[in-house]
Amino acid sequence: MSKATHDTPRQQIQQLTDIVNIGPATRDDLVRVGISRPQQLIDRDPLKLYRQVCDLNRMRYDPCVLDVFMSAIDFMNGNPPKKWWDYTALRKTTYGKL
Repeated sequence: MSKATHDTPRQQIQQLTDIVNIGPATRDDLVRVGISRPQQLIDRDPLKLYRQVCDLNRMRYDPCVLDVFMSAIDFMNGNPPKKWWDYTALRKTTYGKL
């Protein structure tokens, strides 16, 4: 499947990499924290997910990774797909400086 669009039924999305902004490296990080299916992102807390990935890999990731998680979760919750950088301002106002 190519990257999902707004019209793609969420239940038909089978691979994490079908979600806009999710590539192989991000998929691998998600799998390492126990998320192997796109539907597992529904209703997740992006900040908790970001912190899990940082803790697991024992490094602080750039906050844009949180933007990617926000975009993927937002999409799987039924909103239109957006580029990760469309979430940067929201991340900054919601979570402040990380």
